Amino acid sequence: MSYTIAELNQMSQETFTNVLADIFEQTPSIAAKTWESLPFQDTNSLHEKMVFVMNELSAEKQLELMRSHPDLGSKAKMAEASVQEQKGVGLNCLSPEEFQRFNNLNQAYREKFGFPFLIAVKNHTKTSILEAFESRLKNDAQTEQKQALREISQIAFFRLQDIIKE
Repeated sequence: MSYTIAELNQMSQETFTNVLADIFEQTPSIAAKTWESLPFQDTNSLHEKMVFVMNELSAEKQLELMRSHPDLGSKAKMAEASVQEQKGVGLNCLSPEEFQRFNNLNQAYREKFGFPFLIAVKNHTKTSILEAFESRLKNDAQTEQKQALREISQIAFFRLQDIIKE
């Protein structure tokens, strides 16, 4: 279902939170806190406030947010938005070789950084995702945590665009 900014601005905190609960994977508290800043002018202003709320989370809560995202190419249960995003670049129909490569990279990344590899897949192809995986595995933990939050922000923007009609 889609909504206008005007409709979102008129919602109770509970309804607003329910509608935007999955913008940030399994973290409805971001939507709940963002509601306190009503009204929003447009999708960009809503997104900016949601990202501000995300950035104000404690390091522990940010890590929980990062860990709430699924591994790329995984067959694990995930939020519908993640299913659609991964399907959009063909991660739902990997060959056995591709699946094994994604699985190996996911495992290496989790072992090094303690959270799944995060990337806004709508900006990518399978090939560019694999290239980013290889490149970002060379990062230090602090650099990668900052990059992961930037990717989450981009994912959230795409999800907002899917929900909001302007």
